[in-house]
Formats: sequence, C-alpha cells, structure tokens
Amino acid sequence: MLEQLNRTGVNQMFAPNAAPRRAEPVVAVLGYHGRVAGLAMHLPGGWSVRYATALDDVHAGDIVLISGASEADVVDARAMLSSRTRVVALLDDDAPAHLVAAVLTAGADVCVRGGQPAILAGHLVACRRRQLTDRWVDLEASIG
Repeated sequence: MLEQLNRTGVNQMFAPNAAPRRAEPVVAVLGYHGRVAGLAMHLPGGWSVRYATALDDVHAGDIVLISGASEADVVDARAMLSSRTRVVALLDDDAPAHLVAAVLTAGADVCVRGGQPAILAGHLVACRRRQLTDRWVDLEASIG
C-alpha cells in the first residue's frame, strides 16, 4: 500500500493496481422497444439495457434513450431529470431535419436517425464518456 496526500490535505491509503469502482452504465429505454432489440449485444461488457415504463422509472446516472422521440418527449425528460442525465433521441431513418433540430433544441444530448444497434451503441458510449468527463470537471471546479 502506498500513501498519497490528496488535494484536501488528507492522507489516503491506496493499492496502486486496484481499479476504481464505478457503477456500470445502464441505458434506460423509453418508447418503442422493438427498435433497440439488438442493442445490448453491441454495448461494452458490464453495460445493461433496462426498459423503463416512464420517466419516474429512470434512475440517477442512467443514460435515457427515447425511442421514437418527439420534441415534447425531450422537453418532458429535461424537465423531470437531472441536468447530468444524458438524453438520447432515437428517430426513424427518414425523420425530417426539422424534427432532428427540434429534439436537439429541446435538450437531447444526441439525436440518432435509424436503429442500427452498432451505431447507436457507439453514440451511447460517447455519451457515457462525456458524462464521466463532466463529473471530473465539476469535481475539479469544486476543489479548485
């Protein structure tokens, strides 16, 4: 074990090879389940997909995937969920540009056209990375 002085001036013991414990990412799906049926196979190990019944069923830290999203769905999600919650809008392949613009303007972090699970999984992984980066930035701002 090594001893380290953290920024608050408190000594901490740590094992150099011990990986930090993080909650495994959960994708909470709202809307049409059929569009995301194969998604779990394309997500990294440890990730899970959970079908939420309503916004009340979304847990802190979940990435919310609204399948068949409308502008109103995103507005409702932003009104009810924490600003740290990532909201992904999944639209039809042929969704008009004005709908894409509307869901992004309403507060979706990402808008994906079509339901190809591998592409959607890539967007979700990127959302998780941004989510973790934002937490580190907020932590550093509170310390500094």
